[in-house]
Amino acid sequence: GSPIPVGIDVQVESIDSISEVDMDFTMTLYLRHYWKDERLSFRSNKNKSMTFDGRLIKKIWVPDVFFVHSKRSFIHDTTVENVMLRVYPDGNVLFSLRITVSAMCFMDFSRFPLDTQNCSLELESYAYNEDDLMLYWKHGNKSLSTDEHISLSQFFIEEFSASSGLAFYSSTGWYNRLFINFALRRHIFFFVLQSYFPAMLMVMLSWVSFWIDRRAVPARVSLGITTVLTMSTIMTGVSASMPQVSYIKAVDVYLWISFLFVFLSVIEYAAVNYLTTIEERKQLKKRGKASGMYSIDAVQAMAFDGCFHDTDVDMDLTGFSDRCEENETRAGAASSPNVETPRLKRKRSLKGNVGRIILQNNHVIDTYSRIIFPSVYIVFNFFYWGLYI
Repeated sequence: GSPIPVGIDVQVESIDSISEVDMDFTMTLYLRHYWKDERLSFRSNKNKSMTFDGRLIKKIWVPDVFFVHSKRSFIHDTTVENVMLRVYPDGNVLFSLRITVSAMCFMDFSRFPLDTQNCSLELESYAYNEDDLMLYWKHGNKSLSTDEHISLSQFFIEEFSASSGLAFYSSTGWYNRLFINFALRRHIFFFVLQSYFPAMLMVMLSWVSFWIDRRAVPARVSLGITTVLTMSTIMTGVSASMPQVSYIKAVDVYLWISFLFVFLSVIEYAAVNYLTTIEERKQLKKRGKASGMYSIDAVQAMAFDGCFHDTDVDMDLTGFSDRCEENETRAGAASSPNVETPRLKRKRSLKGNVGRIILQNNHVIDTYSRIIFPSVYIVFNFFYWGLYI
């Protein structure tokens, strides 16, 4: 005869988890089937239905509905198997199950974590095609209901909807298929705190080196390496919680651009240090300040007497013999406290001109970097958030 119509309605109790790594979701729901079997009709003066447990299921015909793309599923059995069969006098049957199912969700992470995922749970008869069984939503769009308290830690559920269609298999034919569709929009605040905000801080921290004296090599190099390693740690943490997809995600774009800014700040100091060295050598040759047996620059001079030297503030670089004479002068002045030593004079001169020294020790590259780096990063953030939000 004609195909048996089987109505379906579903009540979603909870969405237990969403896994980006496994690309699946877990849902607990009440699945109810409605059909009519005249062989089960009976006389009833009060027109009351009869309710049975799961033991009668094995003795009558029931629809063989299964979940397409299901990975794991089970019927709850605490304290007894959660199955109910209700038969009405006219032969109408209600068959209800409480099921937890884990099914695939084909996710697109190109906009992660500013993404919206569309998942669906699909129901279909396993053995009976459309010539034998016709699946349909019992009450149309109202056949799908949800618990008001459903919530997820990382997602906001935008909508639940029901739809239907047909599925074709080359060996068995056409089958009716029902869809439970839901859209999940990811909460961005967690990723702002865990990824975006730390990345912003590391980029801004790398800019601090532009205000540090270009001669302070350990300070600027240590700051640059620390920010680079920290950015690498942030990027590794984000990648570890995501599937290894072959395309670029939105968070990858932001973190890699931020990493590039940090890396360029290190390269910027390498250029400053190199150009400063060349400039000092040219000045020494031009002024002819190198004399005696040994020719020493500012760094070597500092190694001899422990003082910082600048070419514009009492920085006469003399030969090694002059250093010996200066040491003898200091030794002679130790007995007369009222006589100022040349070293004390140099310290006072340096102390009074600290501001001028700092300004003169800033390379032109540092000056431009203080403006260019923040400006370009602000423009990048403007276009990034405007594109993905």
